[in-house]
Amino acid sequence: MDGSPQPETYLPGADEERLAEVHAFLKAHEGAERGRPAAACFLSGPTPDDRVELPPELFRALRQVAQALQEGLAVSVTPVAQTVTTQQAADLLGVSRPTLIRLLDDNEIPFERVGSHRRIVLRDVLAYRARRRAEQYAALAATAVDEDEDLDTVLRRLRTARREVAKRRRGENPH
Repeated sequence: MDGSPQPETYLPGADEERLAEVHAFLKAHEGAERGRPAAACFLSGPTPDDRVELPPELFRALRQVAQALQEGLAVSVTPVAQTVTTQQAADLLGVSRPTLIRLLDDNEIPFERVGSHRRIVLRDVLAYRARRRAEQYAALAATAVDEDEDLDTVLRRLRTARREVAKRRRGENPH
């Protein structure tokens, strides 16, 4: 092994009490911005002067790992490069590779060409996924039925929403 990070899966251990204590600690110190510590948290060694501050990304990862293990789930940690191939990006988004290529060609997600290959920055793929989820939640909220609304009005709104979604899928401008 060359020392580079390898994929690893961790199983819940027998020391549930200590795991619960770590999870409760991380949860109690989580700030208003989910996944970030409210104040500096430190990893300490055997001596009082042997400590280092946890960056927010590591705090968030530890919080998720502790929660999953406490819930009895196994956790896999897989190092991923900062740039991904079109297939990796498609897999992350849960779409086909041709659909991803269309998104790239429509400038929905920035990319660079390296020879004949497209390379996409992982952060851009994750940002697109977050935008898409927000749009989907907004669309769901827009189709929510108000108890006082008349049925014909609700049906008209739903038909309009379906048409807009169909136009987006065909690549037409919905407005």
